[in-house]
Amino acid sequence: MSNTGPASGYQSYDPPPPPPPGPDHSARNHAAGRRAALTICTIADVAAGLLGLWIVLYLLDANQSNPFVEFVHGMADWLSGWAQDIFTMDTEGLRVVLNYGLPAVIYLLVGHGIAARINRA
Repeated sequence: MSNTGPASGYQSYDPPPPPPPGPDHSARNHAAGRRAALTICTIADVAAGLLGLWIVLYLLDANQSNPFVEFVHGMADWLSGWAQDIFTMDTEGLRVVLNYGLPAVIYLLVGHGIAARINRA
């Protein structure tokens, strides 16, 4: 008799293959994607909200030395730094609305567009 067959008591061990990704795996990925999309939407909304708040505070002639107004103005300047002085009209109020409003709209469009793409994946 030969000792190479199954009757010899020695068999090679092959680990079982990993289970295929099931509904648990894809549900986890979907939930992570939704969380990422929600985070991106929230960041875009907060950025646009700060820019919009600065526009309203400026148009209502808020006290520029108030710490809250200073904070909002500083954040709005930082968020819209890339778009400052795109529009250089003589009417100061219209200039503020356009120079801070354009970045707000772009943040909303880009942020929500990226989030929608993530949700579709």
